[in-house]
Amino acid sequence: MSVPTSIGMDMGKPIEVHIVHAFTQQNEGGNPAGVVLNADSYTAEQKLQIARAVGLSETAFVSDSDCANYKLEFFTPNRQIAHCGHATVATFSLLREMGKVHEGLCSKQTIDGNRDILIKGELAFMQQSTPRYQTIFADDSNGIDDASLYARILQSMGLTEHDLLRDRLPTIVNTGNAFLAIPIIGRECLANIQPDHEEIGNISEELDLVGFYPFTLDVQDTSQAASTRMFAPRYGIGEESATGTAAGPLACLLYSQYNIPGPTLQIEQGVLMEPASPSLIKVELEIQEGRIPSLMVGGRARVEKTMTVRI
Repeated sequence: MSVPTSIGMDMGKPIEVHIVHAFTQQNEGGNPAGVVLNADSYTAEQKLQIARAVGLSETAFVSDSDCANYKLEFFTPNRQIAHCGHATVATFSLLREMGKVHEGLCSKQTIDGNRDILIKGELAFMQQSTPRYQTIFADDSNGIDDASLYARILQSMGLTEHDLLRDRLPTIVNTGNAFLAIPIIGRECLANIQPDHEEIGNISEELDLVGFYPFTLDVQDTSQAASTRMFAPRYGIGEESATGTAAGPLACLLYSQYNIPGPTLQIEQGVLMEPASPSLIKVELEIQEGRIPSLMVGGRARVEKTMTVRI
């Protein structure tokens, strides 16, 4: 770890925050998360203040639990979120490095129930739930006013229907958090997306989404199933370099509706953002008679430094 740095107000109690990059690729890139240990005494408002001072997309707060190994709460700079993949991987990678968890299964308590955690060598995995799907149609043939929503989605990304993968439609997928998976025809088109963050935030609020997860099957590395980007302005996140709670739903969609074989799929993210932060997310699907009752999403992490904030 590097020498701790200090940010925040001049007065108040100093709080140590570990900065851990999760879903790294060859020990580079990844998505940084804040991790605050021994967070039992902080109120929700204090946790939000800390997350805002840290300034990353998510900060995890670790407390004691009477029903799991640890209780985890996740805060973006503007609100609490039920689950966060990269902050979970960051937390349990840190706990493993500190000798507080070991190889094999353990668990986390969240505001949405308990989830299994698997420590497997240098990787940490988090459990996600059975996927649920909702297709956004280009017309109103399903009896719902999807046509205007479909048009708004494309416009909010600076896309036309010709930029979508042929015969494929945007789909809401939820394995604990809901994301809008948008099938893009190619890598260049994905790179050239021009997001209207205000409208993406409006649509996300209306549909109760974390954010938009455009993806393409046009990958540079054949070991990867898809390349993605992630926009979540509803949660104060312009673009994120690795999102485990979105990669899990996408892997389910790719297996169930795109005939991409499982049970292991790797999702690339962060390569096409500015500045680039290459990230690799590994998804292990549990498949029973073609269904996915559960899945594990994980990757590697790198403990970068500690910092101090004051509230």
